[in-house]
Amino acid sequence: MSETREPGASIDIPAVPNLRDLGGWPARGGKRVRWGLLYRSTELNQLQGEGMTAFEALGIRAVYDLRTEVERRAQPDRLPAGTQHVVLDVMKDLTGAAPAHLFELMQHPQEAEETLGNGKGLALFEAGYRQVVTLPSALAGYGRLFRDLAHGQHRPALFHCTTGKDRTGWAAAVALLLLGVSEKHVMEEYLLTNKELLPAEQPAIERFVALGGDAEVIRPVIGVSPQYLQTALDEMHEKFGTVGGYFADGLGIGSAEQERLRETFLE
Repeated sequence: MSETREPGASIDIPAVPNLRDLGGWPARGGKRVRWGLLYRSTELNQLQGEGMTAFEALGIRAVYDLRTEVERRAQPDRLPAGTQHVVLDVMKDLTGAAPAHLFELMQHPQEAEETLGNGKGLALFEAGYRQVVTLPSALAGYGRLFRDLAHGQHRPALFHCTTGKDRTGWAAAVALLLLGVSEKHVMEEYLLTNKELLPAEQPAIERFVALGGDAEVIRPVIGVSPQYLQTALDEMHEKFGTVGGYFADGLGIGSAEQERLRETFLE
């Protein structure tokens, strides 16, 4: 299976757009990220019937929910029986608007224009990406995620937020970087969200336009940009030096645990 699949290939479960296995990406030393151990997705509130059966077949033992309390209450995950559900509200310490909250503006075109128009949306997202690197709640949440991933009882695992693009995108990026995947491939994996998610969001975009909104105003909300991830990477390098420094000094995951993660997730 791993020989015929391309890295970043979508997993076709219609109820879960933007669902991908992080396996297959090339890493340093001629190694590759193992298939079937780590997944990313959108929220899991629509799973039922055949979709639930297909998701259950992935064998995921633990789901890490990076959403806020408000998001979780509005769209609670639906999981197979026995799957561990771990809440990691990485943006809990944030004050002010966050990328996670901006989807609400898609119901209110005038407010969206005031909040996101004239380049303000880009600035808000860049600020959010810097904070996802340094907020105490983010460091605690991602630290718990990667400490758990070092232990077999939590694998295979999946992490997600609402749309699986920002908080989830950062988790995927630093996971791959730690494993020795190049920044070029990490960016490639990150940008797959535009291909996987935007078609699923098209009805919401059309509703926004029907209400009188300008689709360009909400583009920062519904997609990802290289500039977003680069902002977070620059913040990580400025505050922690390297991805290893981020794991050690930010997440509290030392060199021994980092090596255990590489041994586990590389082949």
